Amino acid sequence: MFRALVLEKEPEFRAGVREVDDDFLPEGDVTVAIEYSTLNYKDGLAITNRSPVVRSWPMVAGIDGSGSVIESSSPAWKAGDAVVLNGFGVGETHKGCLAGKARLKSQWLVRRPAAFDARQAMAIGTAGYTAMLCVLALERHGLRAGDGEVLVTGATGGVGSVAVALLHKLGHRVVAATGKAAEAEYLRTLGAAGVIDRAELSAPGKPLQKERWAGVVDAVGSHILANACAQVRYGGAVAACGLAQGMDLPASVAPFILRGVALLGVDSVMAPIHLREQAWLRLSRDLDPRLLQAMSTEIGLDEAVAAAQKLMAGQVRGRYVVRTT
Repeated sequence: MFRALVLEKEPEFRAGVREVDDDFLPEGDVTVAIEYSTLNYKDGLAITNRSPVVRSWPMVAGIDGSGSVIESSSPAWKAGDAVVLNGFGVGETHKGCLAGKARLKSQWLVRRPAAFDARQAMAIGTAGYTAMLCVLALERHGLRAGDGEVLVTGATGGVGSVAVALLHKLGHRVVAATGKAAEAEYLRTLGAAGVIDRAELSAPGKPLQKERWAGVVDAVGSHILANACAQVRYGGAVAACGLAQGMDLPASVAPFILRGVALLGVDSVMAPIHLREQAWLRLSRDLDPRLLQAMSTEIGLDEAVAAAQKLMAGQVRGRYVVRTT
């Protein structure tokens, strides 16, 4: 028996921790002892039933997990291997990792870099791995240190916090946009050279605005993304990965056809394994593990439902790391 955060739909929606056994696990060729999971925005949506994220019931929440292999019928993995899981529909269509155990498909797993223990890997989680994918996308477009200021929106969130730290470590001058003025010092600790109020970007703006940003990591969407695009310098790029403000994009084509701005969509859920491995390798090189303590709060599995409610209310800084044992 082990404990899991189970989401049930009938007779009405419920989210709670209970004891389950191995028969409750889904199909898969690798069984993992989960040491830590985490709470992402998508987990918050699922646990609070704010959006139809879950497609199969009952569901174990948790799109992220880190631990060690218990048993495997895949030649790629053996007992004792340290692994990380991010996305692939886990916690949505396949029972997830906010539990003491998870049964997963071997092709979903990434070997956990030796630079990180299980807790640190989940302080990074999907949010941090997505931030790294955004940085890689900007680099492929040509962004280099010294090109100019790089904007990070939603900067106190999981994606934003890691993006600020990564970009600073790589030599960029980072400007963080946040609606939480009290967190300015936290953002400077991560490496932000400047902090602006997100209100500067939140309202409808002109299709073309004063050129400022060499690049942007946006986890927010809607008007913030539109204004960010309108402020990108000629030939710059925006890596878009989130929709906290909304799924809409009330923008003009002007930045794209008059300034050659590129809008780079970043998906972390179904990203191919070679991109995942590259992202985790780069995280092990370019993210200072000492910052992970500052940007994460550890909680137990029993605290996850209340923490998810705080996450959806915008009351969270950085990352929740969930101890599953």
